[in-house]
Amino acid sequence: MKTEQQLHNTLLASRKLNILEGETVNNVLIELAKQTRDNVAFILQENKKDLERMDEESPTYDRLKLTEERINSIASDIENVASLPNPVGRILKEEVRPNGLKIKKITVPFGVIGIIYEARPNVTFDVFALCFKSGNACVLKGGSDAIYSNIAIVSIIQKVLKRFEIDENIVTLLPTGREETHEMLTARGYIDLIIPRGSQGLIDFVRKNATIPVIETGVGVCHTYFDEQGDVEKGRKIIFNAKTRRPSVCNTLECLIIHENRLSDLPTLTIQLAEENVLLHADSKSFGILKDFYPSELLQKAATDDYGREFLSLEMAIKTVSSFDEALAHISEYSSKHSEAIVSENAETIKMFQRMVDASSVYSNASTAFTDGAQFGLGAEIGISTQKLHARGPMGLEELTSYKWIIEGDGQVRPV
Repeated sequence: MKTEQQLHNTLLASRKLNILEGETVNNVLIELAKQTRDNVAFILQENKKDLERMDEESPTYDRLKLTEERINSIASDIENVASLPNPVGRILKEEVRPNGLKIKKITVPFGVIGIIYEARPNVTFDVFALCFKSGNACVLKGGSDAIYSNIAIVSIIQKVLKRFEIDENIVTLLPTGREETHEMLTARGYIDLIIPRGSQGLIDFVRKNATIPVIETGVGVCHTYFDEQGDVEKGRKIIFNAKTRRPSVCNTLECLIIHENRLSDLPTLTIQLAEENVLLHADSKSFGILKDFYPSELLQKAATDDYGREFLSLEMAIKTVSSFDEALAHISEYSSKHSEAIVSENAETIKMFQRMVDASSVYSNASTAFTDGAQFGLGAEIGISTQKLHARGPMGLEELTSYKWIIEGDGQVRPV
């Protein structure tokens, strides 16, 4: 089937979502979670075909990989989405004007949302669940790296939809070719919004070539600043968790900034990282401290381009600063505006950090690994927006709605 026909079918199917009862929507999602668990073996079998085509040393290998534990977690996220309040039809504003007109501002779906993403098959589940719950159809353009996984997942979704006699075209998986990418990015009249999820290259490509609105889900160059008054034990745990929990995801710590007056604590803050073979790219001051404590094969002097770099692996940069203002300046220069953290026991310093740092999520004394839709109580996420228009940070159900005005009159006309 040609791409334009697929998009046309999805557009028509999206209009039918407006009449679905909320109970039906929730029942579909609950059944999908069940079928996801029941089909673990099938999903893993297809995912294995994708994994066999990728180098295990690739930074995206972990993102591509599904396990029984991860699939069960995905199913739980789908159930969480089902349990959340319906985001559509919520009254944002209501008043009666002096002329008697009754005006309401209510939330509505976008209509059709296009997602273009790379080797992340979990996105297929998350996108469908969030779009379906918020009354949107979705057009999926996954990368060729995950083609077998995505086809398997969409087949499970569509079987559930058929069981409930819902048009299966509300979720469409496009082929992985470049021509289909171009058609998707220029599908005015068919797709209302494009959300890219992936590398900086993918995001830049979508932004430059799309002729329909785009919400950028940015690259994660995340920093943690260990302040002059930081607690060492808190810092050690936070740094280790933020760097090693899942190094290939966007909320991973990529650069530790440390006040020069606390350099003597650097071996304690980083020594646990050596257990996970984390390669450190340290500036001259931090290198001088670490060379006698950290394994030499895991310690390098930092190059200029190590700052502002998304390693997506067990590597991390270290930057020494002489003041709080210098820490802020470094973050301002190199941040991708995703997630930034401070470790400090000074309430005023924390308050200033929260005010001054320009990022979608700003932490004090906690790991940046929490930047996630499920962790923020959103059920799941469709992406983490690093822009400022419409949505910012983890995007859940509310961020997948727009609004419209409803005006009720009784014969009123506007004076000339």
